[in-house]
Amino acid sequence: MKGNENPEGLEEFDSFITKIEDQILEPIIALVAVAAFLVFAWGVIEFIQGAGDEEKRRVGRQHMLWGILGLVIVFGASILVRIITNIAT
Repeated sequence: MKGNENPEGLEEFDSFITKIEDQILEPIIALVAVAAFLVFAWGVIEFIQGAGDEEKRRVGRQHMLWGILGLVIVFGASILVRIITNIAT
């Protein structure tokens, strides 16, 4: 084996990991990110529409919080996937 050559089978493993990331993980992460954003946006709409009702504002605020939390988790998972992929390849 010379300097930069991969051992047998390692190149196929790298290709496999890349395909899993590109075809499975990235679309799932994108879909969950869109869902979290929609929860946040729905919370904003509820908050604005319920300006006169404290209970509706509380529910809207809660939806905004869950949407933001979902986005943080999704983007954190995305970063972890990229780190693991870089380590594995």
